[in-house]
Amino acid sequence: MKPKEKLLVLIGPTAVGKTKLSIQLAKQFNGEIISGDSMQIYKGMDIGTAKITPEEMEDIPHHLIDIRNPEDPFSVAEFQELVRGKITEITARGKLPMIVGGTGLYIQSILFDYQFTEAASDSEFRQELERVAEEKGNEELHNRLREVDPNSAERIHPNNVRRVIRALEIHHCTGKTMTAYQAEQQPELLYETCLLGLTMDREWLYERINKRVDIMMDQGLVEEVKGLYDKGLRDCQSIQAIGYKELYDYFDGKVSLEEAIENLKQNSRRYAKRQLTWFRNKMEVKWFEMSPIEKENKKYFAEISTYIEGKLQIKANT
Repeated sequence: MKPKEKLLVLIGPTAVGKTKLSIQLAKQFNGEIISGDSMQIYKGMDIGTAKITPEEMEDIPHHLIDIRNPEDPFSVAEFQELVRGKITEITARGKLPMIVGGTGLYIQSILFDYQFTEAASDSEFRQELERVAEEKGNEELHNRLREVDPNSAERIHPNNVRRVIRALEIHHCTGKTMTAYQAEQQPELLYETCLLGLTMDREWLYERINKRVDIMMDQGLVEEVKGLYDKGLRDCQSIQAIGYKELYDYFDGKVSLEEAIENLKQNSRRYAKRQLTWFRNKMEVKWFEMSPIEKENKKYFAEISTYIEGKLQIKANT
């Protein structure tokens, strides 16, 4: 039987320090990094997605960044296919594949044998829902989802019509919520996986998130989002990203710039909290508590390296 490919996964809330640590680990373990962030695939969405810069990469190869235009849809199934291909490519080069960042569902879709098939599919029902969205609006569909699957409704934005319809379709075809349907599709891990999570004291983390938003504004986030707005991009998946939808409200005249910035900070903090809760409840993650003081993280790096060596049975570069 062919041995499983080794895979290192590094997850954690925004602003916790994943990017810097991932570069250190890639150097230490001869790794190549696959972005697990479904929004970093989009070209021209750099500041709001906290996309790593060429300088920050320090010559470590990065994959699945800038591979789609902002108007393009991108599904979990596509992500699954692309990432699995990259894992095999990187392994064949004698390197360690590393997934950095990403939402719970996207990471799960890689690690477990999720089948994104038409098994729970009804094209007529789907077309009927599309008609409802067109005639009565996105909120009508979202309210229907909230009635049958409140967990999915909490996770999926009303404007992400495609995912709302998919969740309703799964319930219609199987009688199960999307969460329950996916839970049944979790057999053994497909890879020899080391799943690491970074966390931080809540107050420190929230302070760092607020500061990161201020830095994004200084870097030109308003101009970046205005460029997309002026192109007429609207009602597409990319614009639902935190950092973009809030500024669209400002450009639409719904809120002041100050309110938009505060909403962005609040949504980022809430998202970080949801992600931590999701990973803690759904997956077996080895957590490491990070410090906002950089020099204190050296001891964590040593602990993390030792854990990876033991978990994946590999040696760090000396």
